[in-house]
Amino acid sequence: MFKVVLDTNIIVSALLKLGSKPELILRLFFDRYAKLCFSHEILEEYQGVLSRDKFRRHITKESLETFFTLLLAYGHLIIPTHKVNTILADPSDNVFLECAWEAQADFLVTGNTRHFPFKTFHKTKVASPDEFLQVIARML
Repeated sequence: MFKVVLDTNIIVSALLKLGSKPELILRLFFDRYAKLCFSHEILEEYQGVLSRDKFRRHITKESLETFFTLLLAYGHLIIPTHKVNTILADPSDNVFLECAWEAQADFLVTGNTRHFPFKTFHKTKVASPDEFLQVIARML
């Protein structure tokens, strides 16, 4: 079973666009085909972004509560012990690398691969939704 860290843009797209590739990726975790790994910092980012006014008319409070309940039930909380100080377009993205490193995740899936200017970080492959789904399709 793959261990995966999801960038916030994948979560947002999954909740906004039913039937999208990000939603399919999210369903893989709830169907137990992969382990979703996250840290407290990642959870805070998910919550902060999903609570923005621009999403309130598209994502109800109830659906957010359900999402976070499922996330906590099916996901795996990671407590990173390594700090990452890479040069990224957005230094706040380091929390995803820290989580991936500690979890020894197989993948970090992001819709913004240009924000991560490398193909791998330690043992973790940085992948777009398409790349990740291609790997999963070969495994099933």
